[in-house]
Amino acid sequence: MKEALRQAALAEAEGEVPIGAVITCRGRIIGKGHNMTERLNDPTAHAEMIAITAATEAMGGKYLNDCTLYVTVEPCPMCAGALAWSQIGRVIYGASDPKRGFSMFSPSLMHPKTEVVSGVLAEECGSKVTEFFRKKRS
Repeated sequence: MKEALRQAALAEAEGEVPIGAVITCRGRIIGKGHNMTERLNDPTAHAEMIAITAATEAMGGKYLNDCTLYVTVEPCPMCAGALAWSQIGRVIYGASDPKRGFSMFSPSLMHPKTEVVSGVLAEECGSKVTEFFRKKRS
């Protein structure tokens, strides 16, 4: 999660919403990303989507069943759908997103075999986003 927080800091430095993501497989980082929606003028350029693309390229295929995603904020429904299609093994996220997160959907948008862990460094992850929007509004 610390590397995902570093990715979030990169996003923030670029004026993006500070969300970062890292995908590991067998103890090795195979994909990472941060929000790039402003830079790319692409509403789908979320941290998770960038990390998924890098990870599937590194794996040489579209399935990530033996992999773990670490992301600073709960994935949105779009990212959860992409993660489901990748059949990712585990998703570990920091801060919950009660307004736009995938967990507001029942049944879950995640693949049924995906293990989901929430709340890892939640305060640190959530405060980055809260502070970013507080500064934007002032």
